Amino acid sequence: MASHIIDFLLIGNNFGTPEMRTVWSEQNRLKQQVQVEVALAQAEGELGVIPAQAAKIIVERADPSQLDIDDIAQQGAQMKHSLMPTLIALQKQCGEAGEFIHYGATTQDIVDTATVLQLRDAFAIIQRDATVLANELSGVARRYQHTPMVGRTHGMQALPTTFGFKVAVWLDEFLRHLTRLNDIKPRTLTGNINGAISTYASFGPQGPEVEKRTLDILGLATPNIGWQSARDRFSEFASVAVLISGTLGKIGNELYNLMRTEINEIEEPFSAGKIGSTTMPHKRNPAALEGLASLTAPVLKSAALIYESMHVEHERDAMSWRAEWIALPEICIYLSAQLQNAIAILRGMTVNEARMRRNLNMQGGLLLSEKVMFELGKKLGKQTAHHVVYECAMQAYEQQRDFKETLRAHPQMDNSISDDELNGWLDPVNYLGSAPRKVDEVIAAAQASGLLEIRA
Repeated sequence: MASHIIDFLLIGNNFGTPEMRTVWSEQNRLKQQVQVEVALAQAEGELGVIPAQAAKIIVERADPSQLDIDDIAQQGAQMKHSLMPTLIALQKQCGEAGEFIHYGATTQDIVDTATVLQLRDAFAIIQRDATVLANELSGVARRYQHTPMVGRTHGMQALPTTFGFKVAVWLDEFLRHLTRLNDIKPRTLTGNINGAISTYASFGPQGPEVEKRTLDILGLATPNIGWQSARDRFSEFASVAVLISGTLGKIGNELYNLMRTEINEIEEPFSAGKIGSTTMPHKRNPAALEGLASLTAPVLKSAALIYESMHVEHERDAMSWRAEWIALPEICIYLSAQLQNAIAILRGMTVNEARMRRNLNMQGGLLLSEKVMFELGKKLGKQTAHHVVYECAMQAYEQQRDFKETLRAHPQMDNSISDDELNGWLDPVNYLGSAPRKVDEVIAAAQASGLLEIRA
């Protein structure tokens, strides 16, 4: 029976994906640990550390799919050890050759390296989905490159922008995230096979070669020196995961706000039969957006637990180590849900361009006060123009008057300015700055990076 929300049948997919849960399942953990033991035996057999025939039998017979995980768990509870029952079960599978299983290794060698194998699969999923999401962001940015909307600062209307520009900012963030993933990949996907305190003593003089060959078989990088007491690799991964999750949470929260009834500029995907409320039949709630935004906090808190694991006593301890067993799966599983959710939202989102235009005009021209100030400043001076426009803006706001009307009535307003000229200053489309051009530049940078599959 599931006791963690990640594994709940009813709502588990709101917090993770089946694919990522499989990566961090107990069955896969056991499978990867056996895979490390087999690779170690193969490497030791090739180097003559153990008999070649024994290594051959171990490679042929060690089969995690045939292990009774319930029996192993029962023995583990009795032995108070997480790996020894697995070794006993493998020894039985391999007969006399089983005497050479786990030869020279310590438990943390196996568990750490198996965890890295799990993380490799998780890393591939995250990298894949982050790339898909970045491509979706590129498409949305291009589609709405010239779609004007209100830009807001401090929660209030500020200046015109375009929806494509807003999305291009997110795309640019994801280009950096993808670069970060590429940068940390070799450091993260590094195994560790070097004995009780990382000195290779139990392997004899061929210890470093045993480690290298084992990790080569597994397709992992070899460390310069053992990292049982140096947990920065997992912390670095957690840091990048937090950055990705932070961007996703921000996107979710921003779209959530744009979906508010009073703003109504976007709507998350809606399908027939989707229920917003058990008591208010009219509700079309931003459930997907709330789910997207809500998972950033758990990722952040789990990362904090990973950082705690960097505090290691002496050459090794299990106090810090166990924190990783809790936090790494949670980070990956929550992040997988966020990425898949964000992809679905972007693919099915409705953009209400008419409402965006209506909101641009909501304040009767006040949104363009900066434009008017700079244009008027060419005639009156910038500081004087600021005072004039400020007075007019406050009158228009407080008296609910048309901004253009208050400008025309101001005694310092230059009468040489025609209505057509003033109307042009007050048209939001004429004050988008370089927003559309910057969308082109971000998409071009994405194309040049080679990280995405954007078509010109």
